[in-house]
Amino acid sequence: MDFMTAVRTCLTEKYATFQGRASRPEYWWFFLFGFVVMLVLNLIWWPLYLVVALALLCPGLAVGFRRLQDTGRPGWWIVIPFGLSLLTSFFAPSMPDPGAMDPGQMPGMGQMGNVAIFSILGIVQFVVTLLYLWWLTRPSEKGPNAYGPPPAS
Repeated sequence: MDFMTAVRTCLTEKYATFQGRASRPEYWWFFLFGFVVMLVLNLIWWPLYLVVALALLCPGLAVGFRRLQDTGRPGWWIVIPFGLSLLTSFFAPSMPDPGAMDPGQMPGMGQMGNVAIFSILGIVQFVVTLLYLWWLTRPSEKGPNAYGPPPAS
């Protein structure tokens, strides 16, 4: 599957399709497309970046869901890194100035509670991200699996 076919498949034919399987090229070409588009839009005008990010969220989750299923893993596992990101951002300390990380100036949870939780979640998120990168780069399961026939090349 080439770049344009992968993008077309993810944006039109399988925009919100969470059933079946997605090949490595389909996933990684669409990932590259989303990364480049978001990078450019973030540099140009951030409100448009936010709109496009929301528009690409569903097909991005769907192709990740199908990619995990292609490796024989439950597709819903793709939401775990997103959930960890939300949880980590909830505990992220605000950074209004360079002294914001000074424990003496941080209120609540014994001064260091939020920093400790944020650090632990950051480490967990890093490990989970490496695990997902490993899974998403694995070859497809040969032949049909519990999620359907192998994707067309």
